[in-house]
Parts: sequence; C-alpha cells; structure tokens
Amino acid sequence: MAPTVGIVSPGAMGSALADALDTRVVATLEARSERTRGLAAQAERLELLPTLGDVLREADVVLSVAPTSAAEEVAATVRSANPNSLFVDLNALSPETVRRIGADVDGAISGPPPWRAGTTRIYLSGPQAGEVASLPWTRVQLVVVDDEVGTASAVKMCTASVYKGTTALLAHALLTARSAGVLEHVLDDLRSSFPELVDGAGTAVARATTKSARYVPEMREIAATQATAGLPRDLFDGVAAAYEALAKRELARTAPEDIPAGLDVAEALDQLGS
Repeated sequence: MAPTVGIVSPGAMGSALADALDTRVVATLEARSERTRGLAAQAERLELLPTLGDVLREADVVLSVAPTSAAEEVAATVRSANPNSLFVDLNALSPETVRRIGADVDGAISGPPPWRAGTTRIYLSGPQAGEVASLPWTRVQLVVVDDEVGTASAVKMCTASVYKGTTALLAHALLTARSAGVLEHVLDDLRSSFPELVDGAGTAVARATTKSARYVPEMREIAATQATAGLPRDLFDGVAAAYEALAKRELARTAPEDIPAGLDVAEALDQLGS
C-alpha cells in the first residue's frame, strides 16, 4: 500500500511539494492564514483534514516544511502525536539543530516551489533517506547525500549562505548607493561584472524583504554552522541583523507572490522606503 504523506504546513513550498507527490497527501489549514489557504488551494492532490492531530494520525511519513523559528515545535508535536511515523525535517536548520530535534531524515530544498519540473532539488540524508527518495515524486530531483542525519542540512547552510547572503549584501549596497545619490553609477559598474544579478536585483531584493523576518533565524543557524567549522560567526550574525532591519520596512508586510518579476531596482528601493 502506498504511504500517506503528511505536510506541515501547506504554505508556498509545502503546497507545491504536496502537488509533486503521486500518493495520498494530507495537511490541515487549522489556524492558518488566508494567504496559506489560497496557496493550499493550488495543490490539486492535497487532501485537507480538520486538525493537525488528524494529519499526524493519518500520516506514515511527515514532511516538516515550516519557518526555521517553528521547526523545533513542529518536531516535538510530530514526535508526541505519532512517534512511529517517518519524520522528515525539510527546514533551514543547522546540522546540530536537526540532530537535536530528532529527525529521522533531514533535507535541503534548493530552488523555488516545484510547480514546474527541473526547478527544484531536494538533498536528503539519514538512515532512511532512500525511503523518502523512493516516494512517488514528480517534478522534483532527489539527491541522497549519505546516511548521517545533518549532512543535507549542511548543504542547505552552505548554499543559503551564498544565495541569501548575496541578496542581503546587494540590498545594503543599493540602499547605500541611493542614499549617496550614486545608484545609477553603482548599477552600471556592477552590471559589467554581474549582469544577471543586477537585472534581477529589484525583484530579488523586494521578495527577500517580504521574507526577511523568516530569514533572521535561518541566518543565525548558518552562523552556528560556520562556527562549528572554526569560522567566526559574526558574518552571518550580521546578515541576520540586516534582514531584521529589512523586516521593519513597510514592504515586509507584502506577500512574496505579490512582487512582480522584472521589478525595476529604483522602484523596489522606493517601495522599501527609508
């Protein structure tokens, strides 16, 4: 019999993952926002149950797809409600954290929500990583790293440090350039070396701002991971502070899906405000 997969929770990424599984997938909208309800409605394969307790009782495999700040609470709830389920943590956590919360398998999602094939990769590690990889996935590339819990999370911490660290650096550079009245000169100079980065800068900075509150604890997990490698954690504690400051701006209240592709840099900075 094909396993039932529970998703906690069906937000932007969770709803897309649910729709990329060709098996019974259950979740709940209990205590969820109207935005999450709209996102979950896109997942045609997703079966909604009344409560989280119902989801955890039904699920053979539980995928935790939650903000970093909620990951530990989700893990405790899953373990309490259904200790026999295969618990897969797909959140942005350090290897130390994911081991401490007791995940059977940890995963690192690279790329956007997988509504299209060829956009999203999931790295998996842990003794039962092969079982998760063998689920009837569609549109997602699965990579088993090894059988040690935490190594997939190490992949995530390293790649996210570049992707999200670069965006924070770009935001600070462009906001400083605008303040100094030299934005066009800075964009012209950067475009000569990083044309794709500059051409997409408006949308990238704006969308990162809408997610900035969620990025703060993730940057601190990266700082902790780098510290275990003997590196100073100050760099990503600083990036956490940068996202914390962005989270206080008006644009941070906007939903990510409301930021258009191709947003002009100057317009994005105007939306960010002072």
